Amino acid sequence: MTPVASEVYRTGSPRYLPIAEHGLIGDLRTAALVGTNGTIDWYCCPRFDAPSVFASILDTERGGSFELAADVPARTKQFYFPDTNVLITRFFAEDGVGEIQDFMPIADAVDSRETDRHRLIRRVVCVRGSLPFRARVAPRFDYGEQQHTVRVTEQGQAVFESRSLSLALTSSVPLETQGPDAWALFKLHEGEQAVFALDRVGGDVTIRSCPKREAEELFEATVRYWRSWLSASKYRGRWREMVHRSALTLKLLTYAPTGAIVAAPTTSLPEQIGGERNWDYRYVWVRDAAFCVYALLRLGFTDEAEAFTHFLSDRVGLRPCPAGGPLQIMYGIDGRSELPERELSHLEGYLGSAPVRVGNDAVNQLQLDIYGALVDSLYLYDKWGQPISSDLWDTVCELVDWVCDHWDQPDEGIWETRGGRKNFLYSRLMCWVAIERAIRMANRRGLPADMQRWPRNRDMIYRQIMSKGWSVERNAFVQHEDDDVLDASVLMMPLAKFISPTDPKWLSTLDTLGEVLVSDSLVYRYDPQASPDGLRGEEGTFSICSFWYVEALARAGRRDEARLAFEKMLTYANHLGLYAEEIGRTGEQHGNFPQAFTHLALISAAFNLDRALG
Repeated sequence: MTPVASEVYRTGSPRYLPIAEHGLIGDLRTAALVGTNGTIDWYCCPRFDAPSVFASILDTERGGSFELAADVPARTKQFYFPDTNVLITRFFAEDGVGEIQDFMPIADAVDSRETDRHRLIRRVVCVRGSLPFRARVAPRFDYGEQQHTVRVTEQGQAVFESRSLSLALTSSVPLETQGPDAWALFKLHEGEQAVFALDRVGGDVTIRSCPKREAEELFEATVRYWRSWLSASKYRGRWREMVHRSALTLKLLTYAPTGAIVAAPTTSLPEQIGGERNWDYRYVWVRDAAFCVYALLRLGFTDEAEAFTHFLSDRVGLRPCPAGGPLQIMYGIDGRSELPERELSHLEGYLGSAPVRVGNDAVNQLQLDIYGALVDSLYLYDKWGQPISSDLWDTVCELVDWVCDHWDQPDEGIWETRGGRKNFLYSRLMCWVAIERAIRMANRRGLPADMQRWPRNRDMIYRQIMSKGWSVERNAFVQHEDDDVLDASVLMMPLAKFISPTDPKWLSTLDTLGEVLVSDSLVYRYDPQASPDGLRGEEGTFSICSFWYVEALARAGRRDEARLAFEKMLTYANHLGLYAEEIGRTGEQHGNFPQAFTHLALISAAFNLDRALG
């Protein structure tokens, strides 16, 4: 993607960059956010869900950061090296132009023995004239709660040591220490470069230098890896650049050792500035991951679907959960089920948006829709990837039998409301999907199934939705039974093939949603005032719903409206094509960033809009 003028000046820069003023790099085990000012202000090591090392995005004073920038007033532009997750940040100053090339080598593509190093490389290059640069590495281990020491070795590396983690910084320019930090000032002339490499060390991972030649080789290997992976994409549609950026982002959110897919790489980035809607998304939501599998399968990436299937089979056993049901709504990236939520009161939160939370108590909620999302993804994998195993089919049968017994109970719903359980239409819809897709699989492959009970329950759900989920007053399908509150999740009804996209009831619903929940193509989930969710404050429009809206319009034959809405949504992406969870009143991005939900919905909308346009 060509550089876009998202310009940040060193002089007068705010304490907190806008959430959208960041790019993401990673090594399929963890990830880092790099600001347009050259600062890494979010990084957890050695895994997505590990305590942070750099978290200045949550507290500029206590969070820790890795600053690297031109040491003169400069404007910056940021872009990805084409078809990769290698991030370039350019500095334009009066006397020269320089750039930082940020990337994390994929250990499996370079040297499998280096898996635990989690090397983060920052190459600084002066491309025109000359420029002075400054670097300041200020780790704050364990979300800023754990003290550490720093020392410089005889070879010139700065070693940061805490009780639970040690990092080594190798630099091609001299390093000095000040308090718990390391820093450097240096000047580069045209054609010159400097290399910084931050490694996790300890155990079998020893301190190792990173000379310029090795950095160049690792850069080339990382570029080859991402381009090789992306070359498997079968998408040839109108929005190839945005679709491929979304695919690369979803891949970055994959935890390679288990096949898990995190909902986002961050925690507590607020849905409302100054509000309490701040959650930890560094876990595997069954729903989100299953939708990711659908999006990646659409593009031809079957390996990721197979890896997630193995994650479920090998690490997530069916067993009674506290909320009821054989599955939790989310798991740790290693398959663990305990994700206790706590508040980090010593961190002020992004722009003062407290509390900062780690862990997630929603793990104990009952959300019936996850079974439909999961079975649907397995159905598509069985159809487009590899036939599922007999053991996995037995698991599907157990899940569907459980759904047949429990689909008619209230739950917390897809939006994880904390205002009490209700009979949500979306939950009923996805229970219908679970049974219907299992029936399809059984019929297509001749698999054993209870062909008396399953169709009977499928049809009971259908009739209940059509009778109790329809509001005569609203002339639309509504959020939950026997009420008239609107909810954008009903946009999934035609997408899940529950109702014809041109059914009169559905077209009426689409019009009503457009009048009440849609603002210039952006879609609100619901009105918290009309449907209290147990939390204070408001929120922005929800980007996955906006892409669902595009797809629903396209399926309804309203192609021109769909295309305009889609093109408008693309203008809300950041300069790199990345999206957070929500969009605020003036177009700013809110919530954890980047979010898998949004990017998978973009892929699906683009695919189906392409097909509608012909």
